[in-house]
Amino acid sequence: MSGSATQILVADDNAVDRKILATIVKAAGFEVTEAVDGLDALEKFHSAHPDLVLLDALMPGKDGFDVAEEIKASAMDDFVPIIFLTSLTEATELARCVEAGGDDFLSKPYNKIILEAKLNAFLRMREMHKTAQRQRDEIGVHHAQMLADQEAAKAVFDNVAHSKELSQPFIRHLLSPLALFNGDVVLASRTPANHLCLLLGDFTGHGLAAAIGAMPLADVFYSRTRKGIGLAELMRESNKKLKEVLPVGTFCCAIAVMIDFNRCTVEYWNGGVPSAYMRRKADGKLIPMNSKNLPLGVLSEADFTEETLVLEGFPGDRLFFATDGVIEARNGEQELFGAERLEACISNAPIEQIFHSVESQVNAFMDGRDDDITMVEIEMVTADQFTNAEESNQPIDEYGPRDWKLSYELGPESLKDFNPLPMLQQLLMEAPYLRSRASQIYTVLSELYSNGLEHGVLGLDSRLKNTPDGFAEYYAARAQALEQLKGFVRIELDGQCLRENDEVILRMSVTDSGAGFDFSALAEKMANRDDPQENQYHGRGIRLLWDLCEEVNFHPPGNKVDVKMQWRLNNYD
Repeated sequence: MSGSATQILVADDNAVDRKILATIVKAAGFEVTEAVDGLDALEKFHSAHPDLVLLDALMPGKDGFDVAEEIKASAMDDFVPIIFLTSLTEATELARCVEAGGDDFLSKPYNKIILEAKLNAFLRMREMHKTAQRQRDEIGVHHAQMLADQEAAKAVFDNVAHSKELSQPFIRHLLSPLALFNGDVVLASRTPANHLCLLLGDFTGHGLAAAIGAMPLADVFYSRTRKGIGLAELMRESNKKLKEVLPVGTFCCAIAVMIDFNRCTVEYWNGGVPSAYMRRKADGKLIPMNSKNLPLGVLSEADFTEETLVLEGFPGDRLFFATDGVIEARNGEQELFGAERLEACISNAPIEQIFHSVESQVNAFMDGRDDDITMVEIEMVTADQFTNAEESNQPIDEYGPRDWKLSYELGPESLKDFNPLPMLQQLLMEAPYLRSRASQIYTVLSELYSNGLEHGVLGLDSRLKNTPDGFAEYYAARAQALEQLKGFVRIELDGQCLRENDEVILRMSVTDSGAGFDFSALAEKMANRDDPQENQYHGRGIRLLWDLCEEVNFHPPGNKVDVKMQWRLNNYD
């Protein structure tokens, strides 16, 4: 390597040797700067910035060893080759040249061919070093930009995927990703009926590639739960969306629950997530919620199974969910934490300490892991504890329609597989003055409709739900009765917003084609708050109507019920 721009510093206190060497270097096509001793060599190095240094080992003042150390220190990341010029022959002295920072040495007298070969070799190394530095700097810039982009993307991801519901005092959760992004996702939302819907998902892989799938899943989850669709329909739509957008081989193991705190029921769907558990507070019994389905994004819409299961619960019971990162955590002997150890931990820990106990045991056990770790615990609380977020008053000029009526009837084919409640709720919310009571309205409408369908048209006996076995039997009978369904359910809505006093009146009526029932003693029974049967499962929905409505009226022969809700716009209590 030669060229006029290449600077060589020649430092030697012997004028004859220095001139001979400078002549050889110039003849090779390099520019030369001469230094007469060690101090002069350091001064010339800082002023001329040479590409390579030919340095005499023994010089007065500062010898070559001290000069080499200072040059290497001042050059820092820059690679400036130093070739020692020496008449030394002892191995220890030659080794000292290298230890001081020298990259090679050249024995006197100088061989022109060897000298030129060494100069060209080291200058090629210097160019390679410069190229590596440039690439390092470019990589650093790109890496910094990538981190900034990832942080921004994560902020968007967190804002989309996470909700304030996860901060509720009765929910505990842990998301521990391997990378900045998490292949696990926890979504939680309140429905218009004031139920809690929670989904725990585990996408294949981890990091950004795994987290990307959470965006469309979160979009479906929040948009549908806000409209009040059922859990089965939610899972079907989630599967359809992920099947459309995820590449082949990528899917999402998921478990989703819909918790009705009024009735203390837990509806769930599990597709590929390790068994979740309900731990009873009363007797400590552990009820598994096993996977019975394939993960989301695997099956086509035609092959997907959205069937859900329902458990009864009591306030104080705990629900525990975890991704397979927990059971696949490894200790130093490469032993897995395992499902049995997890189940034993949930069973044996004090019920108030389940989450903390599992987290502590996993951390103490774990010596390595290959996946994200996510855990969620939900405490079953009373309906009063599961309070609604405060909603702002509606502006006085946004009353919308002030007096209107609606009649909507569903026949047997619609009743089999269509839920009209989300559509009706969305229509009702077009009247701004109804929005402050959205959850109460949906709860009442849902209770009226389910009673009309299940007890009126299908003829199911709610007393089946008094025992755990009967509870499961009830929902099995419901599914069977839907296949043979005949009849109708008619829903009538009547809304008013009175100008003179901002009073809102909403009447809802549901008529079914069933035979009716003897309701003569029902009002008295529901009004008795000290009823010893208050903790039974059947009848609690009817009690809700009395709690939320001004009036509840049954009409002979018992297949029609109408209710009246009434409040002032500036008084939501």
